[in-house]
Amino acid sequence: MLSKQQKIENFDPSQPGLADATIYGLPFNAEESEIIILPAPWEVTVSYGSGASEGPEAIFNASFQVDLLHQEFPDLWKLGIYMDEAPEQWITNSEKYKSLAQPIIEALENGEAIETFPQLQSDLDKINKASAQFNQEVKERTLYWMNQGKKVILLGGDHSTPMGYYEALASKNDNFGILHFDAHMDLREAYEGFTYSHASIMYNAIKLPQIEKIVQVGIRDFSEGEVNVIKSSNKVKVYTDTDLKSNQFKGKTWKDQCDEILNQLPENVAVSFDIDALYRWYCPNTGTPVPGGLSYEQATYLLSRLASSNKKIIGIDLVEVAPGSDDWDGNVGARLLFHLCGVFAKNSGMNVGEKIQF
Repeated sequence: MLSKQQKIENFDPSQPGLADATIYGLPFNAEESEIIILPAPWEVTVSYGSGASEGPEAIFNASFQVDLLHQEFPDLWKLGIYMDEAPEQWITNSEKYKSLAQPIIEALENGEAIETFPQLQSDLDKINKASAQFNQEVKERTLYWMNQGKKVILLGGDHSTPMGYYEALASKNDNFGILHFDAHMDLREAYEGFTYSHASIMYNAIKLPQIEKIVQVGIRDFSEGEVNVIKSSNKVKVYTDTDLKSNQFKGKTWKDQCDEILNQLPENVAVSFDIDALYRWYCPNTGTPVPGGLSYEQATYLLSRLASSNKKIIGIDLVEVAPGSDDWDGNVGARLLFHLCGVFAKNSGMNVGEKIQF
C-alpha cells in the first residue's frame, strides 16, 4: 500500500482527476487528508426554488474538471481533501419531510392558520423534530472528524444545514464570529413555522452564547422583522450590497472595504457562504436569487484577505448550490470550494506553496 508521500509523487495533477478517487480526483483517503468535506444533502423547508440538496453531488461531479494548480495555493492538493459520505437517512429524510412541508407552505400562502388544521400542525411538529435530529447528527459527525485533527468544511444543502456544525464549533471554542456571505439576512424567527428554516439560520445562530458577532456581506433582501432583530441585538453588523457598491462608486477601494469588514470580526471566525451572495450568473439555479451581488473575484479577494489576517478561521460552510440543466452551478461551486479549502489551509499554517507570480 502506497504512503501519502508516494501517492503525491505518483500523482499527476495536470491530468484529469481519477474517476474512482475522492473529490477533485485526488488519490488520498480520509486518514491522509487534512481537510474533510462533510456533505449535507438537506432542503426540507425550501419555499421557492429547490435543488440545494443535490448541491454536494453536483460539486463533487464538477470537481474532477478543476485544475489543481491554484494560483494562490499551488500545493493545496498535496494536503489532501476528502469528501465524506452523507448518511443515507439524511437524503431519504430530506425528501420525506420536504414533501410534508409543501402543503404547509401552500396553506400559509393561501392565508390559512396552520393550527386550525390538525394534520398540518402534526406534520409541522414532525418536521421540526426531524430537523433538530438532523442538526444533532451533523454536530456529531463534525466532531468525529474534528477530534481526529481534521479541518471540516460543511457542504450544503440549503442554509439550514450548518446549525449542527455551528453547535460543534461552539463546543470547541469559547467565542467566535461568523463572516456571512448572502443575499439574505436569514434572521427570520421560525420562518413559515419551521424552527430550523433556511431563512432562520442566523436567527438561530445568534442564540448560541459562543457566537459574539455575525458580519453579513452582500445583503440585498430583508424584512422589517429582520431589521428589528438587528436593532435589538449588538451581535449583527450588516454590509448591504447597496452600501458596498455606493462606497465603490464614490472611490472607496474594495481592499479598504474588506479590511473594514474584517475589523468587525473577533479573533475566531467561521465563514458561512451562501452562493446567492454572488451575481446570479454564477449560480443561475440557486433557490432564492436576488438582483445584484458580489463578483466571484470580490468574494475570493475578501476570503484571501481573511486567510492572511490575524484572525483564526475555525470553520467554513458553503450552501445553496443547486444544479441546473448544465454543470455551471456545480462548476462555480467546486471552484469556490477549492478556494475556501486553500483559505482554510493557509490560515491554519499549512504549506499551500507560494503564490504563482506572472
